Amino acid sequence: MPKALSDLSKRAGSRRKARRRAVELLFEAEARDLDPAELAAERSAELVKDLSAPQLTPYALLLLEGVRDNLDVVDQTIIDHLRGGWTLQRLPAVDRSILRIAVWELLFATEVPTAVAVDEALELAKELSTDDSPSFINGVLGQLVALADQARSSVEP
Repeated sequence: MPKALSDLSKRAGSRRKARRRAVELLFEAEARDLDPAELAAERSAELVKDLSAPQLTPYALLLLEGVRDNLDVVDQTIIDHLRGGWTLQRLPAVDRSILRIAVWELLFATEVPTAVAVDEALELAKELSTDDSPSFINGVLGQLVALADQARSSVEP
């Protein structure tokens, strides 16, 4: 494999792990009623004691901080695209965390292609949530993708 493709593949793999870790921490922070940044600091301290603990990469921290700092915009965007009587609080907590990461990437992470943000969210839903979650998340994000470029330009970073 050419070096450029190898580097791209490694980066994609590390970002996938970072997204998964961020979803796990958002889920835990919500369940424990903690600030995601506090939880990240707690986990970083654990890494010093236990090197086998899951890593917190810079991208995972960026996702956590990005969602936390823009939670009102992210949640309102999700709410605006829910259909069928769903509310944000009615969603399974893991789906809410996955959607928050994906919506933050769609709105604020301009270096992440929209298709990548959606595909990664669907993979996380397949891996971490119910059988119905991938199609539900795809429906919500599918509506947003059509507006992602417009939304990215209208939201201040």
